[in-house]
Amino acid sequence: MAKKKTDPSAAYKKVNVNAHIEGAGIMVDQKITETLEKNYMPYAMSVIVSRALPEIDGFKPSHRKLLYTMYKMGLLTGAKTKSANIVGSTMRLNPHGDGPIYETMVRMSRGYEALLHPYVDSKGNFGKAYSRDMAYAASRYTEAKLDPICAELFRDIDKDTVDFVPNYDNSTTEPMLLPASFPTVLVNSNVGIAVSMASSICSFNLKEVCETTIGLLKDPQFDVSQTLKGPDFAGGGLIVHNQSELEKIYRTGRGSVKVRGRYTYDKQNNCVEITEIPPTTTVEAIMDKIVDLIKQAKIREISDMRDETDLSGLKLTIDLKRGVDPDKLMTKLYRMTPLEDSYSCNFNILIGGMPRVMGVYEILNEWTAFRTECVKRRIYFDLNKKKKQLHLLKGLGKILLDIDKAIRIVRETEEESEVVANLMIGFGIDEVQAEYVAEIKLRHLNREYILKRTQETEQLEKDIAEMEEILADSRKIKKIIIGELQDVIKKYAQPRKSLFVYPGDEDEKVEEEEVPDYPVNLFLTEEGYFKKITPQSLRMSSEQKLKEGDKVAAHVESTNTAELLFFSDRCQVYKTRACDFDDAKASVLGEYIPAKLGFDEGEKVLGMVVTTDYKGQVLFFFQNGKVAKVPLSAYETKTRRKKLTGAYSDKSPVVALFAAPEDGEYVITSSATRKLLFHTSMIALKTTKNTQGVQVMTLKKNHFVTGVEPFDENAFANPHRYRTRTLPAAGAIVREEDLGEQLML
Repeated sequence: MAKKKTDPSAAYKKVNVNAHIEGAGIMVDQKITETLEKNYMPYAMSVIVSRALPEIDGFKPSHRKLLYTMYKMGLLTGAKTKSANIVGSTMRLNPHGDGPIYETMVRMSRGYEALLHPYVDSKGNFGKAYSRDMAYAASRYTEAKLDPICAELFRDIDKDTVDFVPNYDNSTTEPMLLPASFPTVLVNSNVGIAVSMASSICSFNLKEVCETTIGLLKDPQFDVSQTLKGPDFAGGGLIVHNQSELEKIYRTGRGSVKVRGRYTYDKQNNCVEITEIPPTTTVEAIMDKIVDLIKQAKIREISDMRDETDLSGLKLTIDLKRGVDPDKLMTKLYRMTPLEDSYSCNFNILIGGMPRVMGVYEILNEWTAFRTECVKRRIYFDLNKKKKQLHLLKGLGKILLDIDKAIRIVRETEEESEVVANLMIGFGIDEVQAEYVAEIKLRHLNREYILKRTQETEQLEKDIAEMEEILADSRKIKKIIIGELQDVIKKYAQPRKSLFVYPGDEDEKVEEEEVPDYPVNLFLTEEGYFKKITPQSLRMSSEQKLKEGDKVAAHVESTNTAELLFFSDRCQVYKTRACDFDDAKASVLGEYIPAKLGFDEGEKVLGMVVTTDYKGQVLFFFQNGKVAKVPLSAYETKTRRKKLTGAYSDKSPVVALFAAPEDGEYVITSSATRKLLFHTSMIALKTTKNTQGVQVMTLKKNHFVTGVEPFDENAFANPHRYRTRTLPAAGAIVREEDLGEQLML
């Protein structure tokens, strides 16, 4: 049973306005699932079905309401009018405020340049799709009308081609869909975010879409890729061709397309001029990213940069320093800035009020079914109209037999209400025909007029027979649709704006030559502090600054382009490069690796491996006496991954790890004061990173490995005592003369 509680607040007692409202001030316990179902689900469905997702005609409700209002205002053929007038009239269908309505019109306008084929012919400042800061003017300053291509959207809309529904206050009606004569859903891009789902439809070239639709109408097994080359964006750009990804989009409706900006090099002024950018970014976002890269010293080739966009279009000018290769710089900018970006496709469309993710094949088949229904309804409308006309003319033909009789019947009828009935009796015609005859003007009651009207009967009968044949034959319906698509191609086709580039090997390579290469000394302390010091700086001051109790664990001489692998105590390895660290001095503490590389909380550095070619091997010495030998190439990745899990076995703690170019001898010390000298060639190389290794040193119960170090010939008086030729081995008790400083332990 639900518990009911009455609000006892004084404010509620004083104010009696709510006293007459049933349930006011009462709280009812309710399950969260019931609340979501009753309150949230209707909202979610409303957003999905009535706001965010486009339908098969290519429009969301807000688009459709605006365009239909402009059509009813006569703006398809008339002169432009103030945008404020359009916005105000649209509010009869869309009562969500003038701001959203005007913004919808802006995005569909020619001036905004977001659509391949704009629906609104605009005048004034409508902003730009490629600019974040270029705002559009207020609706009272701008003017607009429908673009000529909208004639294809409203073709025969007054012939019952689509259903109409009442508007929000039942004062007028609006179309549920627009009877577009070409697949607008694929010709212009459309993006929407609903609740729990989204839609992102890229635009395709109108000619290619229409030709593809014609191909599918003629042959359901038609290969779409023969005519549909790929997306075509209003802002142009270069599409990195990937046939397998395109085929995936055509089949499933999901995938991504890489788009690059287009540029030219002005040799005279030594500058790069970018004139086209991807549709997912803006000029300001690109400039901000380039500025950040310059501040981080990751780009040093640019001397100046400015936005020179004007009435002629987009232009971002980048001045180069002397001797800079513009193509190499642009390749670098493609990799590091939004100048190359991916357009994610998610063709989620409402079909019969239900969202569905479809590929190009399925979308065009659904559009064909929709358009077929529109054409049938148009023909059926015309057929009924001609049948009614034929019916009237047949009645008129009977009057031809005796015009004088018709005049006499009308003249001799005493009451006007009986004229139609007397004509019906006199000539054997029905009420509709008699009404038509009765309404004929006196001047038309001559043989010539009646003969001309009755001669139309034969043509009407032919037209009716032809229409009935079309309705009965699906092939003839398809032929009509194909003819309309061919007309659209002739009237509105335009060349592709987005061209294709075919990626080469150079696109996959990371430009190592851009990183300055010079010798460096790399230091890692036991506490996890790292320093990169040049030889010159080290010669000037070699005394290392360390935290109290800390000491240098590793010192490697390498180059600035070397790869660094930091192994942690949680079986993970973090990869980076020496060039990612700033040059330091011995007098500084260094960079804390766990913080720099984003270690997990409480994770510590176990060791460091430095390599330039991933040749050699890594040796892991475990506390249980096992040793694993893993090729360094096992940690090499084609992409620049920052973190690898399962870097080594977690069955026993790691005592030490070493990177070695080749096999050598190592000394293992146990807690039982035993030492074992062995050669790593006795261990097989394992390709699996997390291998448990091979048992090298046998340990008695409660004993473990305490330390490992590379063999030094001067470390033992008699090294043969500790060397083994078979594995596993227990090692030998350390003699006093071999303990050295270890006697202090």
